[in-house]
Amino acid sequence: MTKAMMRAARLYQAGKPLLVEDVAVPEPAAGEVLVKVAACGLCGTDIHLAVDGDIPVSRSPVTLGHEVAGTIAALGEGVQGLSVGQRVALFPSAVCGQCRFCRSGRESLCEASEVYGMSRDGGLAEYITAPAFAVIPIPDELGFAEAAIITDGVSTPLHALRSRGRLKAGETVAVVGCGGLGGHAILLARMMGAGFVIGIDMQVEARSRATTLGADLVIDPVSHPDPGKVIRAQLGRGVDLALEFVGRAETVEMTLRCLDTGGRAVVVGVGPGQPKLPPLMRFVGREMSVIGSFGMDKRDIGDLMALVVRRRLDLSHSVTATYPLDGINDALGRLARKDDSVARLVVEPWR
Repeated sequence: MTKAMMRAARLYQAGKPLLVEDVAVPEPAAGEVLVKVAACGLCGTDIHLAVDGDIPVSRSPVTLGHEVAGTIAALGEGVQGLSVGQRVALFPSAVCGQCRFCRSGRESLCEASEVYGMSRDGGLAEYITAPAFAVIPIPDELGFAEAAIITDGVSTPLHALRSRGRLKAGETVAVVGCGGLGGHAILLARMMGAGFVIGIDMQVEARSRATTLGADLVIDPVSHPDPGKVIRAQLGRGVDLALEFVGRAETVEMTLRCLDTGGRAVVVGVGPGQPKLPPLMRFVGREMSVIGSFGMDKRDIGDLMALVVRRRLDLSHSVTATYPLDGINDALGRLARKDDSVARLVVEPWR
């Protein structure tokens, strides 16, 4: 029997263009669903995988894409509570639902996780399979493109602010790196009641977008290599919470210098660097905290969808452009060039 075929954007080697080619439509295993992909967001991780090659994939070729939304096309054996035709988004990795972290609602730390586009074929394709546990229903009022970027581009900063940073209303917040993730962190911090929000980025357009999204102050770290001094001149002290979205040793160290006594630094950016702590007398004596924040949990995604539907959160300007699957390399090139005008880019495989 001839297998049904679909188109998918495949990574063979970092630094080389993705190849859009025909592959077999995957079949959902027991406990899985087959999803017809309506939208797949792109993010910096895709650049690390496909362009820079500093995050390895576990096999090649592999279909990239981990921010996925679409409709259920088929149910695997034993799947209950979901139906064919249902609009859904996917958690960015295939999580097991059984380990100690999944059972406690900390899916980002799943012990059996398979990340789409790294160890499992992702959503830059016409179809994708996913564990039923990793499926999040999409409200009818929410578009596929917005739902796709919520799964990572918006939920990651929410997780950093809420679950890891424990932001309280009235606190001061600094965001280092105001791209797609950092820009949404500013938007969310303002929504969550931050008293004063600072955006730090070397790109003019990123600083302008930070202001539009709610930053009270923006700082160019090229002109002001120690933004902490600027913050103290403005506020009389450092910030309560600082978030780092760049993933470089020097920007993590910069983030720490922005903190007030008792401040928390949440590091979201990933990279090969090894940042240094401040001198221990200062770090310990001022009770500073450095906290890692990896991804998101399912509740972050669901809560954000509800906020958008209730018009408490506006993501109407978050999708900068959409591309057909054949335009994937153009879209990745735009991200790799660090186009200042980009918030998020989305691929629609069926265009």
